Amino acid sequence: MASSACLKSVSTQFAVKGLELSSSKNGLSGNAVTAPVTRTVAARKQTVCRAEAQADVPAVSRRAAVAAFVAAIAATKATPAFAAYGEAANVFGAPKKDTSFAAYKGSGFSLDVPAKWNPSKEEEFEGTVYRAEDNFDATNNLSVIILPAKESSIEGYGAPEEFVNKFSYLFGKSAYFGKTDSEGGFKSGVVAKAAFLGAETPKVDGKTYYRIEVLTTTADGDEGGKHQLISATVNDGKLYMVKAQAGDKRWFKGAKKFVEGAVNSFKVA
Repeated sequence: MASSACLKSVSTQFAVKGLELSSSKNGLSGNAVTAPVTRTVAARKQTVCRAEAQADVPAVSRRAAVAAFVAAIAATKATPAFAAYGEAANVFGAPKKDTSFAAYKGSGFSLDVPAKWNPSKEEEFEGTVYRAEDNFDATNNLSVIILPAKESSIEGYGAPEEFVNKFSYLFGKSAYFGKTDSEGGFKSGVVAKAAFLGAETPKVDGKTYYRIEVLTTTADGDEGGKHQLISATVNDGKLYMVKAQAGDKRWFKGAKKFVEGAVNSFKVA
């Protein structure tokens, strides 16, 4: 229990010799004299008592203090930074935006263009409204084509395989789809052969698209062939198509990502 400071008064008596006037007369001479008298004076002496204040609280043990510290840390809400194996954690905020592509918006359409592909003024096909090609290899390129639609929907052109045959000129001059018994797989007078690899018919905003992949090879064996992708749909009486391609050698060295990314992002307004 805490003890308070105290002030204790102690009275001490001691004798003080002083002078006191007396009216008594010396009997011998008849003159008044002053006689020394002794008077007791009480003096006070103060004694100050001091005591240290002590807390009336049990001491906190080391173990309890550590436990309280740990609990405080655990109560702090911190958002951890997660990262996939082999990747650095992004501790500064939202993931970085993919800068491999640049958004492009044309008249009635939009798509993502590979960032390292530059616009080209070349018009390889009738109806070309936009073209871009790889800075390092012009074999890798894309074209957006708009033509008057002969059908009210993309399905009106038949199945994806039929659509490809109707627009075979997009895959090279004299491109031939089908089987042949000639040497090297090329029909007489044909300089290019195309193989239909597959198709998808996704709906985007309620509108059907044909996404088609074709592999073409030429008689000279240039590039070992070309991977060519098309996305097409019909909107407001117009046939919209994007065709993108990359050489077979570069296809498996990273070009696939850019060709597929551009074609899959294509959509009409």
